[in-house]
Amino acid sequence: MKYYLIVGEASGDLHASHLMQSIKNVDKEADFRFFGGDLMTVVGGTRVRHYRDLAYMGFFPVLLHLPTILGNMRMCKRDIVEWQPDCVILVDYPGFNLKIAEYVKSRTSIPVYYYISPKIWAWKEYRIKAIKRDVDELFSILPFEVDFFEGKHHYPIHYVGNPTADEVREFLGSEKREVNSVKLIALLAGSRKQEIKDNLPAMLEAAKEYGKTYRIVVAGAPGIDPVYYETFLQGSQAEIVYNQTYPLLAGSHAALVTSGTATLEACLFGVPQVVCYETPLPKLLGFLRRHFIKVKYISLVNLIANRKVVPELVAETFSVENIKAELHKILDGPDRQAMLDGYAEVSRILGDQKAPDNAARMIYQLLHKQPSV
Repeated sequence: MKYYLIVGEASGDLHASHLMQSIKNVDKEADFRFFGGDLMTVVGGTRVRHYRDLAYMGFFPVLLHLPTILGNMRMCKRDIVEWQPDCVILVDYPGFNLKIAEYVKSRTSIPVYYYISPKIWAWKEYRIKAIKRDVDELFSILPFEVDFFEGKHHYPIHYVGNPTADEVREFLGSEKREVNSVKLIALLAGSRKQEIKDNLPAMLEAAKEYGKTYRIVVAGAPGIDPVYYETFLQGSQAEIVYNQTYPLLAGSHAALVTSGTATLEACLFGVPQVVCYETPLPKLLGFLRRHFIKVKYISLVNLIANRKVVPELVAETFSVENIKAELHKILDGPDRQAMLDGYAEVSRILGDQKAPDNAARMIYQLLHKQPSV
Protein backbone atom coordinates (compact mmCIF):
# COMPACT_ATOMS: atom_id res chain seq x y z
CA MET A 1 0.00 0.00 0.00
CA LYS A 2 1.03 3.58 -0.69
CA TYR A 3 0.71 6.09 2.15
CA TYR A 4 1.04 9.87 1.75
CA LEU A 5 1.65 11.72 5.04
CA ILE A 6 1.71 15.46 5.76
CA VAL A 7 3.09 17.08 8.92
CA GLY A 8 3.97 20.69 9.62
CA GLU A 9 6.20 20.77 12.71
CA ALA A 10 8.66 18.84 14.86
CA SER A 11 6.07 17.13 17.06
CA GLY A 12 4.22 15.92 13.98
CA ASP A 13 7.47 14.52 12.58
CA LEU A 14 7.99 12.54 15.79
CA HIS A 15 4.46 11.14 15.97
CA ALA A 16 4.26 10.42 12.23
CA SER A 17 7.59 8.57 12.30
CA HIS A 18 6.22 6.23 14.98
CA LEU A 19 3.01 5.75 13.00
CA MET A 20 5.00 4.92 9.88
CA GLN A 21 7.02 2.32 11.73
CA SER A 22 3.81 0.79 13.09
CA ILE A 23 2.33 0.72 9.57
CA LYS A 24 5.45 -1.08 8.35
CA ASN A 25 4.88 -3.68 11.04
CA VAL A 26 1.42 -4.53 9.69
CA ASP A 27 2.07 -3.82 6.00
CA LYS A 28 5.40 -5.22 4.82
CA GLU A 29 4.87 -3.60 1.39
CA ALA A 30 4.24 -0.11 2.80
CA ASP A 31 5.54 2.70 0.60
CA PHE A 32 5.68 6.22 2.01
CA ARG A 33 5.78 9.65 0.44
CA PHE A 34 5.56 12.66 2.72
CA PHE A 35 5.87 16.27 3.72
CA GLY A 36 7.81 15.71 6.94
CA GLY A 37 11.11 15.79 8.75
CA ASP A 38 14.28 13.95 9.64
CA LEU A 39 12.66 11.32 11.86
CA MET A 40 10.22 10.30 9.14
CA THR A 41 13.10 10.17 6.67
CA VAL A 42 14.90 7.64 8.87
CA VAL A 43 11.88 5.32 8.73
CA GLY A 44 11.97 5.38 4.94
CA GLY A 45 10.18 6.57 1.85
CA THR A 46 10.41 9.75 -0.17
CA ARG A 47 10.43 13.14 1.51
CA VAL A 48 8.93 15.74 -0.81
CA ARG A 49 9.35 18.79 1.47
CA HIS A 50 10.80 19.30 4.93
CA TYR A 51 8.33 20.62 7.50
CA ARG A 52 10.65 23.62 8.04
CA ASP A 53 9.41 24.86 4.67
CA LEU A 54 5.85 24.87 6.02
CA ALA A 55 6.16 25.90 9.68
CA TYR A 56 5.09 29.54 9.71
CA MET A 57 3.03 30.49 12.74
CA GLY A 58 1.24 33.73 13.55
CA PHE A 59 -0.43 36.33 11.37
CA PHE A 60 2.59 38.32 10.15
CA PRO A 61 4.96 35.38 9.46
CA VAL A 62 2.20 33.67 7.47
CA LEU A 63 1.46 36.87 5.57
CA LEU A 64 5.14 37.43 4.75
CA HIS A 65 5.60 33.86 3.50
CA LEU A 66 2.20 33.51 1.85
CA PRO A 67 3.58 32.91 -1.68
CA THR A 68 5.78 30.09 -0.36
CA ILE A 69 2.92 28.55 1.61
CA LEU A 70 0.55 28.67 -1.37
CA GLY A 71 3.25 27.27 -3.64
CA ASN A 72 3.84 24.35 -1.28
CA MET A 73 0.10 23.71 -1.10
CA ARG A 74 -0.24 23.63 -4.89
CA MET A 75 2.76 21.36 -5.14
CA CYS A 76 1.35 19.01 -2.48
CA LYS A 77 -2.03 18.73 -4.20
CA ARG A 78 -0.41 18.02 -7.55
CA ASP A 79 1.98 15.49 -6.05
CA ILE A 80 -0.82 13.53 -4.37
CA VAL A 81 -2.81 13.30 -7.58
CA GLU A 82 0.23 12.21 -9.59
CA TRP A 83 1.38 9.59 -7.05
CA GLN A 84 -2.13 8.20 -6.41
CA PRO A 85 -1.63 6.87 -2.87
CA ASP A 86 -4.02 4.39 -1.27
CA CYS A 87 -4.67 6.97 1.46
CA VAL A 88 -3.61 10.39 2.69
CA ILE A 89 -2.73 10.66 6.38
CA LEU A 90 -2.79 14.16 7.88
CA VAL A 91 -1.05 14.86 11.19
CA ASP A 92 -2.29 17.90 13.17
CA TYR A 93 -1.34 21.21 11.39
CA PRO A 94 -4.96 22.04 10.42
CA GLY A 95 -4.43 25.34 8.58
CA PHE A 96 -2.57 23.53 5.80
CA ASN A 97 -3.95 20.02 6.15
CA LEU A 98 -7.65 20.83 6.04
CA LYS A 99 -7.10 22.60 2.72
CA ILE A 100 -5.40 19.48 1.40
CA ALA A 101 -8.25 17.32 2.71
CA GLU A 102 -10.80 19.51 0.92
CA TYR A 103 -8.93 19.19 -2.36
CA VAL A 104 -8.36 15.44 -2.12
CA LYS A 105 -11.98 14.77 -1.17
CA SER A 106 -13.41 16.93 -3.96
CA ARG A 107 -11.05 15.81 -6.75
CA THR A 108 -10.22 12.17 -6.01
CA SER A 109 -11.56 9.01 -4.37
CA ILE A 110 -8.50 8.69 -2.10
CA PRO A 111 -9.54 8.23 1.56
CA VAL A 112 -8.36 10.92 3.98
CA TYR A 113 -7.37 9.90 7.51
CA TYR A 114 -6.48 12.39 10.26
CA TYR A 115 -4.03 11.29 12.97
CA ILE A 116 -3.88 13.66 15.95
CA SER A 117 -7.05 15.61 15.43
CA PRO A 118 -7.15 19.41 15.11
CA LYS A 119 -7.81 21.08 18.47
CA ILE A 120 -11.02 22.76 17.33
CA TRP A 121 -12.50 22.30 20.82
CA ALA A 122 -10.29 25.22 21.90
CA TRP A 123 -10.48 27.51 18.89
CA LYS A 124 -12.11 27.61 15.45
CA GLU A 125 -14.86 25.15 16.23
CA TYR A 126 -16.43 25.98 12.86
CA ARG A 127 -13.83 23.71 11.28
CA ILE A 128 -16.01 20.76 12.29
CA LYS A 129 -17.95 21.30 9.04
CA ALA A 130 -14.81 20.79 6.96
CA ILE A 131 -13.78 17.77 9.02
CA LYS A 132 -17.18 16.09 8.61
CA ARG A 133 -17.14 16.78 4.89
CA ASP A 134 -13.53 15.99 4.01
CA VAL A 135 -12.09 13.55 6.59
CA ASP A 136 -13.05 9.89 6.35
CA GLU A 137 -11.64 8.78 9.70
CA LEU A 138 -10.25 10.75 12.62
CA PHE A 139 -7.82 9.26 15.15
CA SER A 140 -7.69 11.11 18.47
CA ILE A 141 -4.92 11.03 21.09
CA LEU A 142 -6.89 12.91 23.78
CA PRO A 143 -9.72 11.05 25.52
CA PHE A 144 -11.92 14.10 26.14
CA GLU A 145 -12.13 14.68 22.37
CA VAL A 146 -14.47 11.68 22.03
CA ASP A 147 -17.26 13.47 23.86
CA PHE A 148 -16.59 16.68 21.91
CA PHE A 149 -16.71 15.12 18.44
CA GLU A 150 -19.22 12.35 19.07
CA GLY A 151 -21.40 13.82 21.82
CA LYS A 152 -21.54 17.43 20.67
CA HIS A 153 -21.04 17.10 16.92
CA HIS A 154 -22.22 13.53 16.19
CA TYR A 155 -19.04 12.71 14.30
CA PRO A 156 -17.61 9.30 15.26
CA ILE A 157 -13.87 9.17 15.96
CA HIS A 158 -11.31 6.69 17.29
CA TYR A 159 -9.42 7.29 20.55
CA VAL A 160 -6.24 5.28 19.98
CA GLY A 161 -4.26 6.16 23.10
CA ASN A 162 -1.74 8.91 23.72
CA PRO A 163 1.66 8.74 21.98
CA THR A 164 3.34 10.98 24.55
CA ALA A 165 2.31 8.53 27.26
CA ASP A 166 3.74 5.71 25.12
CA GLU A 167 7.04 7.53 24.65
CA VAL A 168 7.45 8.40 28.33
CA ARG A 169 6.67 4.82 29.39
CA GLU A 170 9.24 3.49 26.93
CA PHE A 171 11.86 5.96 28.16
CA LEU A 172 11.27 5.17 31.81
CA GLY A 173 11.37 1.46 31.07
CA SER A 174 14.64 1.54 29.17
CA GLU A 175 16.68 4.35 30.67
CA LYS A 176 19.18 3.75 33.44
CA ARG A 177 19.38 6.98 35.38
CA GLU A 178 21.86 8.24 37.92
CA VAL A 179 20.62 9.88 41.10
CA ASN A 180 21.43 13.60 41.04
CA SER A 181 23.21 14.90 44.13
CA VAL A 182 21.73 18.35 43.47
CA LYS A 183 18.01 18.72 42.77
CA LEU A 184 16.95 20.25 39.45
CA ILE A 185 14.37 22.83 38.46
CA ALA A 186 13.62 22.49 34.74
CA LEU A 187 12.57 25.44 32.59
CA LEU A 188 10.65 24.50 29.43
CA ALA A 189 9.87 27.80 27.74
CA GLY A 190 8.37 26.61 24.45
CA SER A 191 9.58 25.58 21.03
CA ARG A 192 9.26 28.85 19.11
CA LYS A 193 11.29 32.04 19.40
CA GLN A 194 8.31 34.19 20.37
CA GLU A 195 7.35 31.81 23.18
CA ILE A 196 10.91 31.72 24.48
CA LYS A 197 11.21 35.50 24.34
CA ASP A 198 7.91 35.97 26.19
CA ASN A 199 8.37 33.32 28.88
CA LEU A 200 12.01 32.49 29.59
CA PRO A 201 13.10 35.80 31.20
CA ALA A 202 10.34 35.63 33.82
CA MET A 203 11.02 31.94 34.45
CA LEU A 204 14.71 32.64 35.03
CA GLU A 205 13.94 35.52 37.36
CA ALA A 206 11.43 33.48 39.37
CA ALA A 207 13.82 30.53 39.75
CA LYS A 208 16.89 32.66 40.52
CA GLU A 209 16.50 32.67 44.31
CA TYR A 210 16.71 28.85 44.31
CA GLY A 211 20.02 28.79 42.45
CA LYS A 212 22.03 27.97 45.59
CA THR A 213 20.11 24.79 46.41
CA TYR A 214 18.91 23.71 42.96
CA ARG A 215 20.43 23.43 39.51
CA ILE A 216 18.37 25.56 37.14
CA VAL A 217 18.36 23.90 33.72
CA VAL A 218 16.74 25.18 30.52
CA ALA A 219 15.54 22.69 27.92
CA GLY A 220 16.80 24.02 24.58
CA ALA A 221 14.21 23.65 21.84
CA PRO A 222 15.15 21.73 18.67
CA GLY A 223 15.59 24.02 15.70
CA ILE A 224 16.44 27.09 17.82
CA ASP A 225 20.00 28.36 17.38
CA PRO A 226 21.91 28.21 20.70
CA VAL A 227 22.99 31.81 20.07
CA TYR A 228 19.35 32.87 20.54
CA TYR A 229 19.41 31.68 24.15
CA GLU A 230 22.61 33.56 25.02
CA THR A 231 20.83 36.90 25.41
CA PHE A 232 18.50 35.46 28.05
CA LEU A 233 21.10 33.40 29.92
CA GLN A 234 23.79 36.09 30.27
CA GLY A 235 24.42 36.73 33.96
CA SER A 236 22.24 33.78 34.95
CA GLN A 237 23.26 30.69 36.88
CA ALA A 238 21.07 28.59 34.64
CA GLU A 239 22.47 25.89 32.36
CA ILE A 240 21.02 24.78 29.03
CA VAL A 241 20.79 21.33 27.49
CA TYR A 242 19.65 20.28 24.02
CA ASN A 243 17.81 17.16 22.89
CA GLN A 244 17.67 16.01 26.52
CA THR A 245 14.13 16.91 27.58
CA TYR A 246 13.21 13.45 28.82
CA PRO A 247 16.43 12.91 30.80
CA LEU A 248 16.02 16.41 32.20
CA LEU A 249 12.46 15.81 33.34
CA ALA A 250 13.35 12.39 34.71
CA GLY A 251 15.83 14.06 37.07
CA SER A 252 13.84 17.18 37.98
CA HIS A 253 12.20 18.08 41.29
CA ALA A 254 9.93 20.73 39.76
CA ALA A 255 9.41 22.57 36.47
CA LEU A 256 8.20 25.82 34.98
CA VAL A 257 6.49 24.93 31.72
CA THR A 258 4.99 26.85 28.84
CA SER A 259 1.68 25.32 27.79
CA GLY A 260 1.80 22.54 25.23
CA THR A 261 2.80 18.89 25.11
CA ALA A 262 5.52 19.68 27.67
CA THR A 263 2.86 20.09 30.38
CA LEU A 264 1.72 16.52 29.75
CA GLU A 265 5.32 15.27 29.64
CA ALA A 266 6.06 16.83 33.04
CA CYS A 267 2.91 15.20 34.40
CA LEU A 268 3.84 11.75 33.09
CA PHE A 269 7.34 12.06 34.58
CA GLY A 270 5.80 13.00 37.92
CA VAL A 271 7.38 16.46 38.00
CA PRO A 272 5.25 19.09 39.80
CA GLN A 273 4.94 22.13 37.56
CA VAL A 274 3.75 25.68 37.15
CA VAL A 275 2.29 26.42 33.72
CA CYS A 276 3.43 29.86 32.53
CA TYR A 277 2.20 31.44 29.33
CA GLU A 278 2.96 35.09 28.71
CA THR A 279 1.52 36.95 25.75
CA PRO A 280 2.38 40.40 24.36
CA LEU A 281 -1.30 41.36 24.71
CA PRO A 282 -2.42 39.90 28.05
CA LYS A 283 -5.63 41.91 28.33
CA LEU A 284 -6.69 40.86 24.84
CA LEU A 285 -5.99 37.20 25.62
CA GLY A 286 -7.91 37.52 28.86
CA PHE A 287 -10.88 38.94 26.95
CA LEU A 288 -10.69 36.17 24.35
CA ARG A 289 -10.55 33.48 27.05
CA ARG A 290 -13.64 34.89 28.73
CA HIS A 291 -15.70 35.36 25.58
CA PHE A 292 -14.44 33.26 22.66
CA ILE A 293 -12.02 30.47 23.65
CA LYS A 294 -14.14 27.42 24.38
CA VAL A 295 -12.12 25.72 27.13
CA LYS A 296 -11.55 26.50 30.79
CA TYR A 297 -7.87 25.48 30.77
CA ILE A 298 -4.83 25.77 28.52
CA SER A 299 -2.73 22.89 29.85
CA LEU A 300 -3.32 19.35 28.63
CA VAL A 301 -3.04 18.13 32.23
CA ASN A 302 -6.05 20.14 33.39
CA LEU A 303 -8.00 19.49 30.19
CA ILE A 304 -7.61 15.73 30.53
CA ALA A 305 -8.46 15.75 34.24
CA ASN A 306 -11.29 18.25 33.59
CA ARG A 307 -10.25 20.09 36.73
CA LYS A 308 -7.39 22.22 38.04
CA VAL A 309 -4.45 19.92 38.78
CA VAL A 310 -1.65 22.38 37.90
CA PRO A 311 -1.67 26.18 38.28
CA GLU A 312 -1.95 28.15 35.04
CA LEU A 313 -0.45 31.63 35.01
CA VAL A 314 -1.80 33.11 31.80
CA ALA A 315 -2.50 36.61 30.52
CA GLU A 316 -3.22 38.91 33.50
CA THR A 317 -2.07 36.34 36.10
CA PHE A 318 1.38 35.88 34.52
CA SER A 319 4.03 37.66 36.62
CA VAL A 320 7.37 36.88 38.21
CA GLU A 321 5.87 37.18 41.70
CA ASN A 322 3.04 34.77 40.89
CA ILE A 323 5.47 32.27 39.38
CA LYS A 324 7.66 32.48 42.51
CA ALA A 325 4.67 31.92 44.77
CA GLU A 326 3.41 28.87 42.87
CA LEU A 327 6.91 27.42 42.53
CA HIS A 328 7.41 27.67 46.30
CA LYS A 329 4.22 25.68 46.91
CA ILE A 330 5.31 22.74 44.77
CA LEU A 331 8.99 22.47 45.71
CA ASP A 332 8.28 21.08 49.15
CA GLY A 333 5.00 22.71 50.09
CA PRO A 334 1.47 21.37 50.59
CA ASP A 335 0.49 21.49 46.92
CA ARG A 336 3.15 19.00 45.85
CA GLN A 337 1.45 15.74 46.88
CA ALA A 338 -1.98 16.91 45.73
CA MET A 339 -0.53 17.57 42.29
CA LEU A 340 1.14 14.16 42.16
CA ASP A 341 -2.21 12.56 43.04
CA GLY A 342 -3.78 14.49 40.16
CA TYR A 343 -1.06 13.22 37.84
CA ALA A 344 -1.96 9.63 38.72
CA GLU A 345 -5.55 10.40 37.75
CA VAL A 346 -4.44 11.78 34.37
CA SER A 347 -2.36 8.65 33.69
CA ARG A 348 -5.37 6.44 34.42
CA ILE A 349 -7.56 8.43 32.05
CA LEU A 350 -5.00 8.21 29.22
CA GLY A 351 -4.71 4.44 29.57
CA ASP A 352 -1.89 2.25 28.35
CA GLN A 353 -2.82 1.75 24.69
CA LYS A 354 -0.09 2.16 22.07
CA ALA A 355 -1.43 4.95 19.88
CA PRO A 356 0.64 4.41 16.70
CA ASP A 357 0.06 0.64 16.77
CA ASN A 358 -3.69 1.07 17.19
CA ALA A 359 -3.94 3.71 14.48
CA ALA A 360 -1.78 1.71 12.05
CA ARG A 361 -3.86 -1.43 12.56
CA MET A 362 -7.12 0.48 12.03
CA ILE A 363 -5.84 2.22 8.90
CA TYR A 364 -4.65 -1.08 7.42
CA GLN A 365 -7.99 -2.73 8.20
CA LEU A 366 -9.92 0.18 6.69
CA LEU A 367 -7.92 -0.03 3.49
CA HIS A 368 -8.59 -3.77 3.31
CA LYS A 369 -12.21 -3.33 4.38
CA GLN A 370 -11.61 -5.58 7.35
CA PRO A 371 -13.76 -5.21 10.47
CA SER A 372 -11.93 -3.42 13.30
CA VAL A 373 -11.35 -5.37 16.50
